[in-house]
Amino acid sequence: MPPAHLAEPDVQFHESFLRAMDGFRAEGRGGPDDRSSIGRALATWEPRWRDQPGFAAYVDALRAERLPETPRPTGFVPSWTLWWVDGNEYLGRIQMRYPLTDGLRELGGHIGYDVAPEHRRRGHARAMLAAMLPIVAAHYPLDRVLVTCDTDNVGSRKVIEANGGKFEDERSGKLRYWVAVAA
Repeated sequence: MPPAHLAEPDVQFHESFLRAMDGFRAEGRGGPDDRSSIGRALATWEPRWRDQPGFAAYVDALRAERLPETPRPTGFVPSWTLWWVDGNEYLGRIQMRYPLTDGLRELGGHIGYDVAPEHRRRGHARAMLAAMLPIVAAHYPLDRVLVTCDTDNVGSRKVIEANGGKFEDERSGKLRYWVAVAA
């Protein structure tokens, strides 16, 4: 098995995925004000993904989000989620959203990512974003992607800048960067 890499969501990561989600929940994610992908997943799927059939349904739903024909809430766009894994260990996730809506242009950007709490500060976010850029170049008609982070998230800012992010501005408490995709 190669070192940490991007992979399609898969049921083989069930146990480590649950540990990661428990870690996100412990730090307060998934509450009524959490509009992040992790927050929505916790609020919607947490009771169901504890057993194998529920987790398989979650994986199928996550994979289907990439397809333009998949029904989604108003204002949501197709999104391609890949997991950052090492062996059977879920380390985090990255999501490509396209096309940008006004809301994504203002706050969310094309790409969002999360590293499981127990795996942070080991370079995973930097490597995950770097690995996603050539995938974006191969599958989307984009020269660059918008990546945002909270103004107080120094770690995420460093990840974006390490991947060539060029600061554009600050809006609504978010720093907005444009990152060139690899050809």
